[in-house]
Amino acid sequence: MTQIRERTVLFADLRGSTALFETLGNAEATAVVTHTVNRVGQAVDECGGRLIKTLGDGLMAVFESPRDGVKSAVRMHELLERIVARGRQQGASLGLRALRMQVALARGEVVEMNGDCFGDAVNVAARLLDHAGDNETLITAEVLAGLPSMQKMRFRSLDLIPVRGRAEPVHVHLLDLPHHGDVVATQFGAIIHAVEPDGIRLVWQDLDRVFDIDSMPIVLGRSVQATYCITDGRVSRSHARIDWHGGSFSVTDLSYNGSFVRFGAAGELVTLKRGSCTLHGSGSIGLGSPPVDSASPTVRFEVLHFADTEALTIDPQADPH
Repeated sequence: MTQIRERTVLFADLRGSTALFETLGNAEATAVVTHTVNRVGQAVDECGGRLIKTLGDGLMAVFESPRDGVKSAVRMHELLERIVARGRQQGASLGLRALRMQVALARGEVVEMNGDCFGDAVNVAARLLDHAGDNETLITAEVLAGLPSMQKMRFRSLDLIPVRGRAEPVHVHLLDLPHHGDVVATQFGAIIHAVEPDGIRLVWQDLDRVFDIDSMPIVLGRSVQATYCITDGRVSRSHARIDWHGGSFSVTDLSYNGSFVRFGAAGELVTLKRGSCTLHGSGSIGLGSPPVDSASPTVRFEVLHFADTEALTIDPQADPH
């Protein structure tokens, strides 16, 4: 029987599963991914939702209320964190320890038919996953509106973001999950924020713009709806996102080809595959390919302190080496 109901739709997706297949082989990796998805999927039932289907390394579920959907998302992250921590303690493969999860939720009328669900909310939730970084949960404004006040305080606005297949951009909010330790500091070296920056300058060819913290987030991509539009075929429609959080700027890769960050003129190259890192000083961001030459789609950046008497000079024609 076909029914039309107001539902909160959740999509979750494991990232890093490809590395498992490379290190463990098809049979063992499939078993690990299936077990992980099933274990994480228990959060749906725990929070009163209905699991619609599993999707290889992901799943889709629906909930009657936004509150239950968000509660389930938080629980999923907790369950995956336990699986990864247990694997780390037991000396599991690096592939297992590198597993990450992205979750996206949207709310609206859905058509329930033959055990499946269809509709705009389903499409939006599925495509929001393209904009989520590692271990992030994104929700639409409709989901946020249905949350209790205390739960709303755990989200921060990412403003309007273009979503594939949608003419109008979607107002998206990001869940701030508690972090156990400073991942950025341990992975990319300790970063000291003696004075909080005031803005960030981005330069690509002749496009030279300065953004203050009130302009965040900045979506870098090929779409004309992106905050910072880079008309290069190697760049995804929404390729990366720059956020302001915790007193610093960070960049999150949203693409399939990855983003690459180099600090200074010849610093170490940081590869982001759906991951994030803190931006400090100046350097370059390669979109889809490393910033190896002037022909690459490379955005030069400089973190600014407006109180400084003199800012660093970024030469748009400079060799990013």
